[in-house]
Amino acid sequence: MRFAKYEGIGNDFVMIADPADELRLSTEQVRRLCDRRFGIGADGVIRVAPGSDGAELFMDYVNSDGSIGEMCGNGIRCLALFARAEGMTGEDVIRVGTRAGVKTVSIIDGDGVRVDMGAPIFAPAEVPVEWDGTDALHAKIELETEVVEAAVLSMGNPHAVLFVDDTQTAPVATLGPVIERHHVFPNGTNVEFATVESNDRVRMRVWERGAGETLACGTGAAAVAVASRLLHGVSSPVTVALPGGDLVVEWGGRDDREASVFMTGPARRVFDGDVSL
Repeated sequence: MRFAKYEGIGNDFVMIADPADELRLSTEQVRRLCDRRFGIGADGVIRVAPGSDGAELFMDYVNSDGSIGEMCGNGIRCLALFARAEGMTGEDVIRVGTRAGVKTVSIIDGDGVRVDMGAPIFAPAEVPVEWDGTDALHAKIELETEVVEAAVLSMGNPHAVLFVDDTQTAPVATLGPVIERHHVFPNGTNVEFATVESNDRVRMRVWERGAGETLACGTGAAAVAVASRLLHGVSSPVTVALPGGDLVVEWGGRDDREASVFMTGPARRVFDGDVSL
């Protein structure tokens, strides 16, 4: 099988072109492809198939543990450059179907891609999270030894944003998996640890649902930007600094929560090759 390895600020993916929409990978095959010692190594696999319902392409995204992902902000930027390199599109503006709806992706320079991520979702039942009220921006999550507060919202997939004093010392590897699988999140959740450094810069680390700690998460950066703007008054655009690099996020939603979130960042082809399944 032919593949290409792409990365978006360190968030890396095995990309597979499937113009006939006939390839189906098992959970075990995905895990082996993503294995960093015995496989290609990646945070997930993206199969690019023909789109429908007004979308030119479809992003079939699967996490490295074989679980299905609704949406991936870094992955969809990689998809845009991969699809054009593979001749699946010749456009600079591409409508891509995802499990979180159709997203518009614009290639703006050599490796820069801007994504309309859609509007954030705040209704707890739609995130989903078990929480009373119209939103869960001040959700209290009861753990065995403590109660943590998180800003919970969805960017097509669920996120719990924890504001901390220092992302470097934040308990990402220990607290992240506990919150990811907490019973108040029926579908699990991504967990972000964020620090507001200035009016136009936020730093974060992320524990991704189904992948563990990664160098970057596009939907997570969008969720952090939204929560930071609503709860800490940061500006738009805001730079979200992740271990793998920076993303620029725009959201004018302090007065209109249904406004779209726009995310801009680079993507890059690392290598390509053939692999036996």
